Amino acid sequence: MNEKPDRKRHVIDIDRLPMGYPTLKHDPAFWEHLGRTVATFGFLEEVLGKAIFSFTGTKPYEESEVEAAYAAWLPKLEHALTDALGNLINNFAKAVREHPGATIENLDDLVSDLKKASEIRNVLCHGSWRLPNGQGAAVPFFVNTQKMMFDTAVDIQFLKQTQRHAAELACAVVNTVTHMGWQFPGSSGPGEPIYR
Repeated sequence: MNEKPDRKRHVIDIDRLPMGYPTLKHDPAFWEHLGRTVATFGFLEEVLGKAIFSFTGTKPYEESEVEAAYAAWLPKLEHALTDALGNLINNFAKAVREHPGATIENLDDLVSDLKKASEIRNVLCHGSWRLPNGQGAAVPFFVNTQKMMFDTAVDIQFLKQTQRHAAELACAVVNTVTHMGWQFPGSSGPGEPIYR
């Protein structure tokens, strides 16, 4: 590409950007609800990690299996702390399926709901927010790994419903542990503590 010697070059005058750029066109309530929704997904990730700890830490083993199980447990716990939501969902499902005392009857439905919610979470967390329309809704620019573009307008009501659904999913995950009679880790709720 040949450069023309008379081409004018430009840079953004950062000091003249309006306060809140590039988010200034949305109502502050929109950003509040987006933040609350994203924070609820963070809570869901923490709950999934604690559930993985619960199922893997209470699984019974034969005496001859204990050392190998313990050695394999530490990497599982590290992943429960560091994995993204999709991997946490898969590891949670695996931990529940491998636990002989698991009492959840609708695990496949819960896992399916978690995976669908994870797709929305990715949009909300990683999308680039476009200008809102006249009703305050915006379609975030987001393309998933299958090259599918998100095309739903998101408004405050959408965010409220998504936040509530993520909170309900977190409660459903907690119930998978407490329904077995265990106290959910980090809570003061009912049940037998998993560790003291």
